[in-house]
Amino acid sequence: MIVFDLRCPTGHVFEAWFGSTGAYEQQRNAGLIGCPACGDTDIEKAVMAPAIAAKGHRSSVAPQAMKQAMQMLAAEQAKLLDKSTWVGAGFAHRARAMHAGEESPSLIHGQATVAEAKALIDDGVPVAPLPLPIVPPDQVN
Repeated sequence: MIVFDLRCPTGHVFEAWFGSTGAYEQQRNAGLIGCPACGDTDIEKAVMAPAIAAKGHRSSVAPQAMKQAMQMLAAEQAKLLDKSTWVGAGFAHRARAMHAGEESPSLIHGQATVAEAKALIDDGVPVAPLPLPIVPPDQVN
């Protein structure tokens, strides 16, 4: 596996793992890689700093601080999800209908393809990706 820093035309930088450079090129050319922030699929490799190991076991962020930050993020996301309705694959349709005034506005969450998310953003529909993975209610054990 290989990790690349990638960038969209808007300037969002994110990491992605690939089986090889060829796998990256194939997925990029097929439009399968999308920016997690804006959904744009015009992705390029970003300049990467070489991986130079720090002396000893130093880290720029203490593991406990990172764990606490992730727990706080998960707790805040859970609060919002409790107030939100799962709409599954119908997310893009429902969000667009609310934006157009065809449905009463409410908090919803669901699934959208990169193309659907990009189209919503391009049309001014306020959407945002969830930072932590969501398991659809019908797939929860």
